Amino acid sequence: MPAFTALPARPLSRLGRPLLGVALALACSLASAQIKVGVTISTTGPAASLGIPERNAVALMPRTIDGKSIEYIVLDDASDPVKAVQNTRKLIADDKVDVVLGSSITPNSLAMIDVVAEAKTPMIAIASSLRIVDPVDAKRYWVFKTPQNDAQMMTALTQHMSDKGFHKVAIIGFNDAYGQGVIDEFSKIAPMRKLDVNLVERYARTDTSVTGQVLKLMAAKPDAILIAASGTPAVLPARTLRERGYKGQIYFTDGVVNNDFLRVGGKDIEGAFLPAGPVVVASQLPDSNPIKAVALAFTKQYDDAYGKGSMNSFAAHGWNAWLMLQRAIPVALKTGAQPGTPAFRAALRDAIEGIHGLVTTHGIMDMSKTDHMGFDQRARVMVEIKNGAWTLVK
Repeated sequence: MPAFTALPARPLSRLGRPLLGVALALACSLASAQIKVGVTISTTGPAASLGIPERNAVALMPRTIDGKSIEYIVLDDASDPVKAVQNTRKLIADDKVDVVLGSSITPNSLAMIDVVAEAKTPMIAIASSLRIVDPVDAKRYWVFKTPQNDAQMMTALTQHMSDKGFHKVAIIGFNDAYGQGVIDEFSKIAPMRKLDVNLVERYARTDTSVTGQVLKLMAAKPDAILIAASGTPAVLPARTLRERGYKGQIYFTDGVVNNDFLRVGGKDIEGAFLPAGPVVVASQLPDSNPIKAVALAFTKQYDDAYGKGSMNSFAAHGWNAWLMLQRAIPVALKTGAQPGTPAFRAALRDAIEGIHGLVTTHGIMDMSKTDHMGFDQRARVMVEIKNGAWTLVK
């Protein structure tokens, strides 16, 4: 029997060899692709007291999920809508992110909607206005958010005013989309509670005096005054009211819930009421509340990293974006779509919209095709500023 001689392998054609190499390299690249999360938040400017704790929360987010590496690209938009749009364009066009988180405030988040919709990239806002996600039209199809809607907070606030026997309410708020959103939602609900809005004044986030507006508010003799503002700039009207001798009840929105606000406000905000997410008073919630355990766990994680008592509502809003991604990313990966591709961005959007029963630091999230926030009335409580701290109103 003749000896067996192995035949030489058939050589690839000059065209086939490089094409096969490219295909293999591309397949390996796709299989190991990072998930990129772009973040634009307000770590400087008037909204810095919101953006800094949100940035801190991002720093605590895990760097892997389902075996995939996650890269966070964090940019500061300086509380400026124009900069927020520039950042969003850069994150999508240059960094090729799979999802955008941000911004910290309503004007910035509203400005970003056109950009993410055009690029078909999901966005999770960390600002509160209902208009960011409602109505879920062709553009807002790509947009979700973590904070409670203005309408939910104003429902709690107006009920508290009514229970206190107040009738005439005056408002002073930011002259931007945030202030207008609060004013609009309060004005819709107020008549149901037999509350009369007898004066509305406005001011800019960067103003250093509101004396003229405050004199008008006091002349209207309201039973209570609502300050429709966020962050430390919300202190200015309260301080001016107290300096001018106003003795009536002051209310704030959930946009002020951070330690900088308490520190800057001091005695001028003592005794004020506001609606807030349950995380703010997590230790005061009953053990039967399912939000309590999640809220306390994040509070410990944040305080261990940044100092006892440093966790606030805005940090928790930022963390909830991670809880959403933690739920949605594995679902998107199961479709076979790979990070860095239009198919993955679409799959991730669909997975976020499909979130149900997700317990977060602020509430229980049930998304739908018509609700891209997903919280019910369990996502808010009323609190009082007492002895420089948040106290649950039971």
